[in-house]
Amino acid sequence: MTAVSRSAAEILLGFARTLRAAGVPVTADRERFFLEAAATVGLADQAGVYHAGRATMCSTPADLHRYDLVYEAWFSALRAGHHPRTAPPRVVRQAPLGDAEGESNAEESESVTARASATEVLRHRDVANLSPAERERLHRLFATLNPRAPLKRSHRQTSAHRGVVDARRTLRDSLRRLGEPGPLRHRRRATRPRRVVLLLDVSGSMSGYADALLRLAHRFVGTGAPVEVFTLGTRLTHITRALHHRDADRAIVAAGETIPDWSGGTRLADGLAEFLRRWGRRSLARGAVVVIASDGWERAEPEQLGEQVRRLHLVAHRVIWANPHRGHADYQPIQSGIVAVLPYVDDFVAGHSMAAFHDLAEVIARA
Repeated sequence: MTAVSRSAAEILLGFARTLRAAGVPVTADRERFFLEAAATVGLADQAGVYHAGRATMCSTPADLHRYDLVYEAWFSALRAGHHPRTAPPRVVRQAPLGDAEGESNAEESESVTARASATEVLRHRDVANLSPAERERLHRLFATLNPRAPLKRSHRQTSAHRGVVDARRTLRDSLRRLGEPGPLRHRRRATRPRRVVLLLDVSGSMSGYADALLRLAHRFVGTGAPVEVFTLGTRLTHITRALHHRDADRAIVAAGETIPDWSGGTRLADGLAEFLRRWGRRSLARGAVVVIASDGWERAEPEQLGEQVRRLHLVAHRVIWANPHRGHADYQPIQSGIVAVLPYVDDFVAGHSMAAFHDLAEVIARA
């Protein structure tokens, strides 16, 4: 079987995940079977790729209809040759795939569909490989990201329709009725947002992703939830205050003026040790969801990095590691720093594209 190149795999995986978002139950196994089938028939055979996807990712007639719609929208901006021999129906309305209503004019509808497809392609592109114009478009896409803070149970009790019987309220109500029986009152523990701590690697090896990660952090800070943001490089820098600007571009400039080691060296172990010493054990990290966005490159011995992540794991509610290389089809976690920290990481996710940032936000919300 011919192996699929990295760029082709990213496009095919992006198509599979868009298909899942459209309602087709595409699992990770079906994604893998699709890649293998596409490599077997050859990517130059468009009809073969089309039927490989139908055979591996669809299971009901409704899936086939959705597949045809998504296939046409996704590949309309990518195909340079002819349509597959058994061509899917052409999309003449945008409504099934976007948030704009379809137009009666076919040419205008096709133009809207092509733009939607180009946006979906951009969402799955590696942000380190974008042109300046594509980066500008990506910056606007961050407005579609709506992160949510995870919730935790508080010690405070609140009234509820069901739960533990609230004897005091029930008795008070009974006294108001002069002893006449009435409905039971209930209570249960309230919920409140759990703190989220973002530790962003801004060293030289992460320079292609630093701007996008800061924009991601800006969206989290803008929710008003308890969020703290730090950068890691040759030192630890607290930048939460700089990201409180409502305008994202101004916030990035303010953060850049605060960070003294942008695109410098990497001392992850020292930065995490300082974070635990100054901020971690007694305050910010205890019971928090801690997200480390880094490729794992480290000057020191990888065992030192693993030890600091182990200590962090002991005090945090959950540790999430977002690695930009994790989203590439041929990635294997064999780099020494990553190998050292994986035993103490609860979620190891991708962090290379807009789609990956959406997935990361959902992982944090469910933590």
